[in-house]
This record gives sequence, structure tokens and C-alpha cells, in this order.
Amino acid sequence: MEQHFQIEQIKKFKHDITLFMLVYKFALEEMETKINILKEEFQSLHDYSPIEHINSRLKSPESIMNKMFRKKYDMSFTSIRDNINDVAGIRITCAFMSDIYRVSEMLQKQSDLVTIAVKDYIKNPKPNGYRSLHLLIEVPVFMSDRVEKVCVEVQIRTIAMDFWASLEHKIFYKYNQSVPASLLLELKSAAESANALDLQMERLHHEIKEIKDAHPEDSLAELSQFMSNNNQFVIPLNLQRLLTEGY
Repeated sequence: MEQHFQIEQIKKFKHDITLFMLVYKFALEEMETKINILKEEFQSLHDYSPIEHINSRLKSPESIMNKMFRKKYDMSFTSIRDNINDVAGIRITCAFMSDIYRVSEMLQKQSDLVTIAVKDYIKNPKPNGYRSLHLLIEVPVFMSDRVEKVCVEVQIRTIAMDFWASLEHKIFYKYNQSVPASLLLELKSAAESANALDLQMERLHHEIKEIKDAHPEDSLAELSQFMSNNNQFVIPLNLQRLLTEGY
């Protein structure tokens, strides 16, 4: 009788943990869909996208339990929801710093998403030099019998920021969190170099945009070529005149 009770407990726990993780998985998929829509829309309308790459990850049950144990939280599903905000995480990589805030604004304008918190480690870097914009976003997940509101952590950073963070993580893993002081100083210096590169690339980005804006005839030529390659579009006469004669 006791053995049967233990088996039923194990089955119930397996069912509960599976459902718990599924909800976070669905929240990630929902966010990925939204981000990909924004990326494709922006690319189609502006021939440019502020989003370079998207990566997502779901913490394993073992990793969640380890973090709960380290933080000395109560071991329950409710406690996990209340205390662990990065069970589901998405990382968005952008080319330029201005793109980070553009993407953040687009996400926060989504009417069905709720922004719980914003941590700006770009304007206020961590002591080790880490830079990134973190959003905690509540995502509605529509299950068969209810709606679950799930927290997803979104990290938005430039390619340079992501490169530095990846190497920093590998170094800390190699040294088992005990990194020599000399390496910590070099990592901080590397973070400053990465930031200087971001600032330089941002300046170049703005200069190129200003040059392009100063020569709108190039955009008209591109539009004319686009129209000629898409026969389903009928060009109005006044627009045809504009494309052929210019201003």
C-alpha cells in the first residue's frame, strides 16, 4: 500500500513538473514569434532590421533546483514562480546600441505583454564591465483550461557586448568562479574597449544614414527597380514621372 502511494506521488510530481516546464516553453515560443514578426516587418518596410540574432533557452529542472537551493528558497512551484525570473530567457543581439532601445520600445508597446522590470546595464554597467538591457516581461499563455501569466527575461545587447559576455562566462567557468585579479582587470579593460567600438560604430551608422538621407534620389532608383521587378504593382502616372524625372 505504501509503495503504491509512493508511485502515485512520483507520477503526480512528474505530471506537475512537465506541465510547469511546458508553460515556460510556450511562453518562450510566444515571445520568439513576436520578435520574429517585428524583425521581418522591419526588414520588409525599411530594408533593415535592428535585430541580428535571437537565442532562447529554458533552464533545466536540475538548474532551477540548484538555484533554489543556493538562494535558500522554499522548494515549491509557487516559490519558483515568485523568486526565479530567468527560467525562460531570450537574448536579442543588435548591431548598434540605438537598436537596443528601439527593440525594447517595440516589445513594450505590445498590448498583451506586461513589462515587470527594466534593468539598464548599458547606462549603468556592472562593476565588472558587463553591459546589456534586461527586461522582465509577463507573457500570457493560453492553456486548454486557463491563462497562465509567465515571466520571461529578455536580454538585449550589441554583438560586441554579447562577445564580451560569452568570453567572460567561459573564463569564470574555467576558473570555477575564482578568477585571478589580473584577469579581472583585463576583462574590465576589454569591456571598455568593446564599449568604445560600439560608440564608434554607432557614430558611423549615423553618418551613413545622414549621407543616405541627403541623397533621396538613390531611394527613388531602388523603388523604380523594385516596381519593375514586381509586375503586380501598377505605378501611378505621377509617381512614374517622379521616378523618371526626379524632383
